[in-house]
Amino acid sequence: MNSNDIQKRLGNNVKQIRKSKNLTQFQLAEKAGIPEETVKNIELSRCWTSDKNLAKITSALDIDIHRLFLPIQSSITNDSENITQLKKVIAEDLKSYIDTKLNELLK
Repeated sequence: MNSNDIQKRLGNNVKQIRKSKNLTQFQLAEKAGIPEETVKNIELSRCWTSDKNLAKITSALDIDIHRLFLPIQSSITNDSENITQLKKVIAEDLKSYIDTKLNELLK
């Protein structure tokens, strides 16, 4: 997965989540306190946005930021190789997080 794929996933996820909450681009922009053009550019994968804008968007959508980058169920195909790879990456990240937290607790 390259940076263009990630940018497209971000745009698609923002759009799908926004629509699932029955918000227009304008309403999301207002709620997030960012220009409507920024929402449009993100959804169309025209450019990367700042971490501050992503934080504002996730707050306005009332979601965790990771949801913007993970595949949404409707976008996952039956490509078992990609699904297996995704599950492996998620499992490794969770294991790393748990190991870090356990080490902190045991110190």
